[in-house]
Parts: sequence; structure tokens; C-alpha cells
Amino acid sequence: MTFDLAISYTWKYDKEFVDLTEEIFHRNGLSTFIIGKFNVQEVKGLIRNKEIRFKAYLDRASDEDPEFLPLARMLTRSKCLIINPHKKVIKAIDKSAMHRKLLKKRFSLPKTFLIPSYNQKPGMFFKGTDMAEIGVPFVIKPAVVSGGGEGVIKNAVSIAEVQNERLKSPNEKYLIQEKIIPKTIGGRRAWFRVLCAFDHPIATWWDDQTHIYKKVTKRDIQKYNLLPLIRITSKLSRITRLDYFSTEIALTKDHKFVMIDYINDQCDMRLKSNHPDGVPDNAVVEFLHHMRKKIVSL
Repeated sequence: MTFDLAISYTWKYDKEFVDLTEEIFHRNGLSTFIIGKFNVQEVKGLIRNKEIRFKAYLDRASDEDPEFLPLARMLTRSKCLIINPHKKVIKAIDKSAMHRKLLKKRFSLPKTFLIPSYNQKPGMFFKGTDMAEIGVPFVIKPAVVSGGGEGVIKNAVSIAEVQNERLKSPNEKYLIQEKIIPKTIGGRRAWFRVLCAFDHPIATWWDDQTHIYKKVTKRDIQKYNLLPLIRITSKLSRITRLDYFSTEIALTKDHKFVMIDYINDQCDMRLKSNHPDGVPDNAVVEFLHHMRKKIVSL
């Protein structure tokens, strides 16, 4: 039996996104199959025995539960489209490695010092002169484990704080960055989160203080000269070759678009209709539209 799309997930708040995906796909004549803890072992057996096949697989589980990792490997061998392939994700989410790559590609990034893990080099690699260069307060950001802002210190003021974070997670590399202050336009902080679905950027206003979203309209793009949001995200898509991700971009007072958070591969897709800080429903629908078109083309 062949299904157009399989979706695995473990986070309870993903259910509304999965339900909406199924609704839109079924309405357009496409079939779906849900994989969770309750049936992942059974599905592995069905795939192994070639009793079930998927054209595409949206993996929203393996980052949280290693039990799902073999599933993606099995489906890759069956020529299923994996959204996103694990090997590409691992390369893209290391902020330290991505920072170096993006600098070479001439992206505008915060002034940054890359700090090795404590276990690799326990000595302090961030000095007073460095702190003077990036300014105070500054941001301490884990290179890998920082989904949803986890582990990020937004208003650090001392070298001791850097070393303290390194000691807390001795295997983690860190980015020490200048704190970017966005300009205000149209009464909003000019901070944006751009979703990218199969090379199609979907820009949203995203207040970094309240975490409230609002979809960027065509009128906004024209009125506030926001087209670089689309260009930057499209360029990032070509570099990472991920099927979907989100990125954060801030617009400074001198109208400079600075990329803040490079790649988030597991986007929070809670709906604004159900959560005040959720993603606008029309942005999620647009995301699903591009995913559906991609799968139809397979």
C-alpha cells in the first residue's frame, strides 16, 4: 500500500499542525499516514517487508527520540523524499560551522566570537578586549542545543558568565555575539522570522520580546523595503538545501538586514488561532501548500 505522505511526531502541540496537514491533503486527494510512539516499531516491520510505501516522509520526531532515526534511513533506501534529511540537518544546525560558512558567503551577521567547548579547550578564549569590541550587554549562544532559545543568555555583561555557561555544558561550543537592536517600523520591532518551504520564503513579523507573529504582507514589503528578507532566505535555502526551515532576521536603524538565528530545522508550527504566540494560520497554510505541490510533483 502506498501513501503520499507519512508524518512522525512526538510533541503534543504538533497535533494541530498534523491535523491541518491531513485536512488539506485529503481535501486535495492525497493520502497521509501518521507515525508515533504507538506504531513506530510496527511501521518499521511493514517497510522492511515492503508492505507499505510512502512517497514523502515529514520527520518531526527523530530530533527528540532516537527510536525514529532508523525509520528515516529505511525510507531513504526506498527512494522516499525525506523532509528534512538527517545528514543535511546535522550540518545546518551547528551555528558555529554555519557562521563560518555564511561569513564566506557575505551574509550580514552579528559581530561574533566562536568559542570551543570547555572539554576541548578549557582555557578562557573570550577576553576583555573582545567584550569591548562586541559591546555590553552581549549574547551567549550554544552552537547546537538552542532550539526555542534554550540555553541562550541575551543580556550577558561579564566574561565570568561565558565561562559559567561553558562549565554547565562542557561538550557544547558557543557563539558570543553583539546584541542587535532592531529599528521600529510601522509601530513594530523590525524583527522577522522567515519560514522557508521548498525554496519558497514566507516572511512574518516576529517580536523577539513578546514572540507574537504577524504575517508580512505584500504591502509591507513594498512600504518598508523588506524584499531583502526574501532574497536572504532564498540564498540560505540554496546553501543548506533543506526542504524547510526558519531563520530570524533583524533590521537595524541603518536599514541593515542582520541574520540573528541562522537555521531552525524543526519550526514551531502551533497555530495562532489556538495560541497567542503561534504562527499565523495563513502562513502555515501557505507552507503546507508548497509541501503539497512538491509531493504532487514526485
